[in-house]
Amino acid sequence: MVGISFFGFLLLMGLVFLGYAFRVLREYERGVIYTLGRFTGVKGPGLIILIPGVQTMVRVDMRVRTIDVPSQDVISKDNISVKVNAVVYFRVVSPDNAINKVTDFMRATSELAQTTLRSVLGKHELDEMLSERDKLSSDIREILDGLTDQWGIKVANVELKHIDLAESMIRAIARQAEAERERRAKVIMAEGELQAAGKLVEASRLLATEAGAMQLRYLSAFQDIANDKTNTIVLPLPLDLLKKLGN
Repeated sequence: MVGISFFGFLLLMGLVFLGYAFRVLREYERGVIYTLGRFTGVKGPGLIILIPGVQTMVRVDMRVRTIDVPSQDVISKDNISVKVNAVVYFRVVSPDNAINKVTDFMRATSELAQTTLRSVLGKHELDEMLSERDKLSSDIREILDGLTDQWGIKVANVELKHIDLAESMIRAIARQAEAERERRAKVIMAEGELQAAGKLVEASRLLATEAGAMQLRYLSAFQDIANDKTNTIVLPLPLDLLKKLGN
């Protein structure tokens, strides 16, 4: 009876040993191995054999992760307060650095993304934030990627989701846009009048050089007036005829 119990105990210990010694890592996982507390390598994917009581392993997911950066209060270069939030896409490319060089790489990347977002956007005016969103996202990504490289993190993309303005600022921007449209309309009208005046000057110079052209212009104007039967037409005598009568 004692022998059976002892055999059962050995069998149980063997199962526990096997369960602890053998680990299976999925395709997207890597294991950071420590032997007596010292980093000794990265293994996986597949079957991993550990020495119980001597070696330990930390699993690291290598897939792309997302961090939703909460809304940040940003003061633009032209002193306008806005709220901006973003999303960061990144993945671990060096599992040993992600575990050994930073306590919590997820939290560290999130905090760094928030400070970088405020720093980069604070150097630009509001118009640039609204019209050059892709360029600003690219600038933030490059800075984040450089700073997180030492942690074994690769920042794949950064997207600015929303840029929220105060209600008073939205009304001010609408008034500014309306004023800009009115200014453009006046400029276009002035340019049209300037071109028309130039054409009139050219026409007057041409008519002044050709006496027959002036007579044809008179006849054309007379025909336009004659078409309207409500008008009374008074024709002046030509100056050359009056000179002859005077003689």
